[in-house]
Amino acid sequence: MDLKPLILASTSPYRRQLLERLKLPFSVASPKIDESPLPGELPRELVLRLSENKARAVALNQHQGLIIGSDQVAVLNGQVLGKPGNRPNAVAQLQKCSANSVVFHTGLCLLDIGNGRVRLDDILYEVKFRTLNSEQIERYVDSEQPFDCACSFKAESQGICLFEYMRGDDPTALIGLPLIALTDMLRAEGVDVLAGDAE
Repeated sequence: MDLKPLILASTSPYRRQLLERLKLPFSVASPKIDESPLPGELPRELVLRLSENKARAVALNQHQGLIIGSDQVAVLNGQVLGKPGNRPNAVAQLQKCSANSVVFHTGLCLLDIGNGRVRLDDILYEVKFRTLNSEQIERYVDSEQPFDCACSFKAESQGICLFEYMRGDDPTALIGLPLIALTDMLRAEGVDVLAGDAE
């Protein structure tokens, strides 16, 4: 079976590393879109809209293939937490998260350029933070510098030590690309990751 070209609409190294797990050939393209939330937009609506917009933006420069778009926000007590961008913001975010639960919305879009079909999903994942003191937070931030990560941690690294528990159907959603849902979407488009022709 000839595989349709697979394109990841993201320059995130975390998403690229996750997609590499499927052992499918793929390319990467920057979507270059405005990721600002709309007034009154709910987290689910935001991640679904941005995931699709990323895929469609990349589709403008492609003739065929399956495009993967994804976006993620963290929500603490109804407040959306973005990427901190710097040390003071990262410390402040983790101080807010200490002893609290944070829900991650990870939007996923698979767009088939050939037929225009769009598959969308919002995968939820919850983490409960331990009670963290200032010294622990600052030591962690200085160690991993998670400035480009929503909610200021890297779950695939030492950030796992910040949690009391993690709860959800797909742990890869927390890192930024839900591979279980993506595998289902790919299968629905005729791409079986386990068929043996992915190499």
